[in-house]
Order: sequence, then structure tokens, then C-alpha cells
Amino acid sequence: MARSSAGRGPQPTYGVVGGGGGGNSGAGPRTGRMPSGTSYGGGNSDANGRPMTSVRAAGYSSRGRPGASAGANFDPFNQAGRATPSTDKVPEITPEEQIKTMERRVNQIIEDSTMAAADGNLHAALEKAKDAGKKERQLSKQREQLGLGDQLNLDLTYCVLFNLANQYHANKMYQEALNSLRVNMGNIYFEQRKYSQAIKMYRMALDQIPNTNREFRLKIMRNIGNAFIKMGQFQDAITSLEAIMEGSPDHHTGFNLVLCYFAVGDKEKMKRGFQRLISIPPPNIEQNDDLGPTSKDEPIEDHEVFNQDALRAIARDRKKASERYINLSAKLIAPNIDTLFTVGYDWIIESLKSSSNPDMASELEIAKSIQFLKTKDFAQAIETLKTFEKKDPKLVGTAATNLSFLYFLEGDWRQSEKYADIAIEHDRYNAKAQTNRGNCDYVRGQYDRARERYQEAVSVDAVCTEAMYNLGLVNKKMELYSESLQWFEKLHSILRSSPEVIFQIADIYDKQGNMQQAMEWFNILISVIPTDPSILAKLGDMFDRDSDKSQAFQYYSESYRYFPSSMAVIAWLGAYYVDCEVYEQAIQFFERAAVIQPGVVKWHLMVASCYRRSGNYQLAFETYKRIHDKFPDNIECLRFLVRICTDLGMKDVADYVAKLARAEKALGSTATTATTGSGNSPPGSVAASRAQTGMSEARQSTAGGMGVMGGLPPTPGTAGGSRTGSTTDVSRGRSAAGLSSGGGGLGLGTPADTDRLPTSESRAAKLRAGSAHRRDDIHFQEDVSGLLPD
Repeated sequence: MARSSAGRGPQPTYGVVGGGGGGNSGAGPRTGRMPSGTSYGGGNSDANGRPMTSVRAAGYSSRGRPGASAGANFDPFNQAGRATPSTDKVPEITPEEQIKTMERRVNQIIEDSTMAAADGNLHAALEKAKDAGKKERQLSKQREQLGLGDQLNLDLTYCVLFNLANQYHANKMYQEALNSLRVNMGNIYFEQRKYSQAIKMYRMALDQIPNTNREFRLKIMRNIGNAFIKMGQFQDAITSLEAIMEGSPDHHTGFNLVLCYFAVGDKEKMKRGFQRLISIPPPNIEQNDDLGPTSKDEPIEDHEVFNQDALRAIARDRKKASERYINLSAKLIAPNIDTLFTVGYDWIIESLKSSSNPDMASELEIAKSIQFLKTKDFAQAIETLKTFEKKDPKLVGTAATNLSFLYFLEGDWRQSEKYADIAIEHDRYNAKAQTNRGNCDYVRGQYDRARERYQEAVSVDAVCTEAMYNLGLVNKKMELYSESLQWFEKLHSILRSSPEVIFQIADIYDKQGNMQQAMEWFNILISVIPTDPSILAKLGDMFDRDSDKSQAFQYYSESYRYFPSSMAVIAWLGAYYVDCEVYEQAIQFFERAAVIQPGVVKWHLMVASCYRRSGNYQLAFETYKRIHDKFPDNIECLRFLVRICTDLGMKDVADYVAKLARAEKALGSTATTATTGSGNSPPGSVAASRAQTGMSEARQSTAGGMGVMGGLPPTPGTAGGSRTGSTTDVSRGRSAAGLSSGGGGLGLGTPADTDRLPTSESRAAKLRAGSAHRRDDIHFQEDVSGLLPD
């Protein structure tokens, strides 16, 4: 093939491919265009045509490379066929790089420790800080072994020790913190209440900080002022805090300064300090005006969701803190800057209206109304709160809620409902207003509606303890004890030490008949309030019902020790000593009951009966005479006087018999003739027998109970008769529920020749002589029946 001088082959000829007639392909003339059906570089070209070879040098070919299989990958340099060269050897790590790697590892552990502390996991943070200290020591040893001791990283060492000291401090391991690194020593001594040493450390730090670091110096001075406040040295604290307020004032320092002025009682400085406090500009919160609330009735400001980020959250927290300091300062000094608290509140409200916090003036007006409540001036409180109806709409709900509460306390349910509805209309998510509205339904007996209100309040505020407590009460009122118990137990998980909640749980178990659980919860309640006499008496009653007299006596005695005026406790203790036949102790309790209720005759009769049962007839007779002088128409006292005079043969028996007959006649008693003894009984004995038989409140004891007068045992079977209802043995300290009826006359002794009471020996002998033929139908238990709690 001929080649041109440039080394290229001649230009190929272009021929027209013949059609179906089969003309010459190369016979036609040459043209400047390539007709259809031509072949370029092969394909259907004739034998004289030359294929395209301009790209073969790069390895391209339509037929592929010689020896290559079909579909083989393009590999012009035959890289796949070459042997893979051996991997380059990894260069050895130099000692400096090893040290850097270990330093990065220590820094990572320190970061993990600080993050754990920020998350509140103080124990894990301390462990990581210790691990960082261990790694740093290993790093120092390795540096010395490699001969790099001159390249010490002092910053890393300080960072490790500083973090370890902080973690010891956070875990309140103060001595370890001081031993590891002497940092934050003033704060550590402050937390240990070693305020003098803390002030010393703060002043040493203050001497080492240059004046250029002004903000840090002021913070240390504020700590010095706080330490002086803790020590009660308010003048020194005022000096430090005033210096801060002159340099860089803040609300926290201003509040502490007002507190110090209040402690020293300087009214003018209190005013000046409060004015300086409210003159501090509040923190600004940037808001997007396009995302503001569209309706004033919107209770939850959803637009704040779009304005929420970390910086705005910090600004909001600071603003809330500043408002809280101003509010506390105002409430603290308002009642003390003038003789009348109203004048003080008025001055503060006017000062706030002219300051950069005018919105807080309305809150202080509500505080003023609450101060009226504390002084029991409800009319002024209501008048002050009513002024908010046409004022700031943001505070209408608060004022209406307080007004509803006030009217509820005064018993004006209609007004209370009205203002509760206003508060709910203004803010339907006001849980306290819903609770107040439910209270109105509760006192009207509409328990279903009240329960719905309380449930709505809980659905709005899941921790509204008032609504939860009232839900338990309304369910208890409706005798839905299981639901009531659920609410009180849920409330107990929130208020662990609330005596009211624990009492309700115990009382519900008692109403359900689960006495063991009730006793357990009452014991828990006693651990919270160990001096509550009513709870102690309740436990005593439960042990009494459980037939555990010793435990019942212990709790009743404790209740009496804390509140010696409870009549139920006094009656039980008196009956307990009577049951034990310790009449001297029983007399003490019945005499106290007579002092508390001097117009109740039964206590005086019990004292006389105890004297009679103990064998002291002289005091018994004198006591009955005093009772008769004070209560001349008391039939029971006259009966005992007749009995004693008759048995002892005294001349006064006829007089007392006549008085007894007149008393019975006055009560409309019908006298019937009855003979007792040998037939020579005085007429008063018949009247006394009638009185004893017809006395509706008299109750007989069972056979084997108290004996006849003089301490002799009763004859078995003498306490006969029928009982109606359920009668409980009074000798065991329980009240009888039914009435008993029975017959039997009064045994009479031989009349004595003298009206003088005999001595104890002669009297006892006379009684023993006639006791075999007599029985005392008026038992001692009749005197104490109906006095013990059910």
C-alpha cells in the first residue's frame, strides 16, 4: 500500500453502494458528500476499501485485540495481566505520633466525663475522670521512657486534674476534691458551711485576678456577699453587694441587697434598693412578629413553638427569674415599708407602673388581695379582685379563679359558680377554675357533675393535686371505694408525706372491711404525724374491735396524753380500768369528764359508783348527796341514796324515799304494790324497784359480770331476763346495743339505830351477813352503758 510523505495512507475512495440492479460501486464520479448506504472503514466496503486505522494506536479496534475473548474488558496497558505489586510497607509510627495518639484518647475521655456530668450521671462522670487521670499518668511514663520528657503537655495535665476535682466536687466528695487540685476551694468551703474559710479563699482569688477581668471579679464579690449573708453579717454583705450594683447590676444581686436591707430594718434603703432593682433592664426576647398569636382567646400560645430555640429559651428563663426576684422583693417589703400594708403595696404598684415592668403591677394587685385574705378582710379582697374584670385580660382568669374561691369559702355557691364559669370561659384549660366549679357541684349534691369537672381538670393538668384529691372524695361519697382508692394512691405517689391522703387511704380500707391494711396505713400515718390524738384513738378503736385490749389501751393512752379532753377516750379508759377493777384509776378519768361536762349527771354517778365498788362507802354517800343537791330530780341518784341508807340503817332513808316517789310521780310513773324481803321493807324500796324496772336506759350485765355491792360475787343465773337487739358485753369495754328487761326487788337491810355511817370493818361485816339473801340489781355497768364508742 502506498503511503504519503507524511506517513499516512492515501485518502479512501467513497463509492455508492449499488442498488438492486447491481451497478458498479466504484465507477461513479466522486462527490463532496457521503451518500446513504456508504461504508466507512469496513463493514460492507469492497475489497479495495481500506479500514479505519487512526485509533488503533490507542488500542481501539472494532474486531478487538488479537487473542482477546469476546466481551473482555478494555485494558490497553494490560494491568489485569500484571502481577499485583506488593503493598508498600507501612512506615513505623514515630514516638511523637504515639504520644499524640494517647493525648487524643485522654481528651476524648475528658469530653465523655463532662458530657456525663451535664446529663446528670455524676457517678459515671467521676469514673471517666478517674480513667482519664490514669491514662494521663501512663502517658507521662511512656513519654519518659521514649526520652521525650522535655515535651510535657502541662495543659493536658491541668485539664485532667481540674475535671477530676470538679467531679469530686459534684459528687460531694469535698476532701478528695481539695486533695486532687485546689480549685473551687471557696465554693467547696461554702457548701461545707465553712463560710469564714470560703470568704478567705474568695479574697485570695480576688487578689490574683487582674482588674481587666472585671466580670469575673464581680462574680467573686457576689459570692463573698452571699457568704456574709449566711453568717448573718448583713452590713458586710451590703458593702459587697452595693459594689456589684454600682459596677454591673443584675436582678439576683439586687434581690439579695433588698433582703439585707430588710434584715437590718432600714425602710428607706428598702425602697431605694427596690427602685434600683426594677431599674435594671429586663432580658430581651426576640420574637417573629409574623408568627404572633392570632386570637386573644387562644389559651396556649402555639406561636411560641416557632419561636423556640436554645437562645430564646435561655432568654425566657432569665426573664422569668428576673420577674420572680422583683415579685418576691415586692411581697417581702410591702408590709414593712409602712405601718399599713396597703400603703406599701400602693407605693410598689405605682413604682412598677413607671418602670420597665409595668405588667407586673397587676400581679402585685392580686398579691395585695391575697394579703387581705391573710388578714381576714374578705370584703376588701373581693373588691380588689373585682377591679380586674375590666383590666388586663391576661389576669381576668386569675382574678375570677380567686373570686370563685373566696365566694366558696363564704358559702355563696351562686357567686362562686358565676366566677368559676367566667374563668373557664376565659381559659378553658384553667384546671383550678374547673376544680372550683366542681366544688360547687359537690356541695349541692351533684356528685356526677362534680366528678366530670374534676376529671376535666385532671385531663388539663395531670398533676393538679386538688382535683385528684376531690376525685377521690367524690368517689368515696358515691361509695365507689375502688375508684376512690386508685385516685388516692395515685396522689400518694405524688405527695408521699401528705397526712390527708394517707388518712383517706386508711379510712377506705377500713370501710371496705380490710382491717389489716387499714391498720398498716394508720401506722404509716402515725409515723408522719405521731402526735395526732384522733388517729391514735382511731387505732385504739380498731385494736379494740380486733379484741386486742393491750394495744388498744396503749393507743388510747397516747391519745389521752396528747389531748386529755376527748370524752370518748376518757370514757374508754375509765371503762377499761373498771374492767380491770382498778377503780382508783377509773375515778381519775371520770372526775376529769365531770370537770369537762359538769352538767352531765352520768359522770358524777360514775365517780360515786367507783367509790361504792371500791368499798369507800363514806365517799360514795357524800358524792351521791352532792349529786342530789345539784340534780335533785335525778331518779338514779335517789335510788342509790335509798339503797345505801336502807342497807346501813340510816334515818335519812324515809326522806329520800319520799323524794324518790315525788320524782317518779313527776315522770308519770304508776305505782304498783310489791313486797320484798320479810315484808317490813320501807315503802321507798317498792318505789325504787318500780323505778329500776321501768328505767328505759338501764342495761343489765351478763351472768358472771360485776358482783353485788361490797365486792361479793353474784349468784349464777341471777341476771335473767330477755334482751332485744344485739347486746355486747359491757365488761369488755364495749357498748350495749339492745335494751334488757328484768325483775327483782331491792334487798333491804336492818334499820340502824343511828344515822351515823359505821366504820369500814363493821359496815363490811354487816353487808357480808346479809349478802347471801340479797342481790344488787343495779349493776355498775348500767352507769357506763352507751358511753363507749360504737
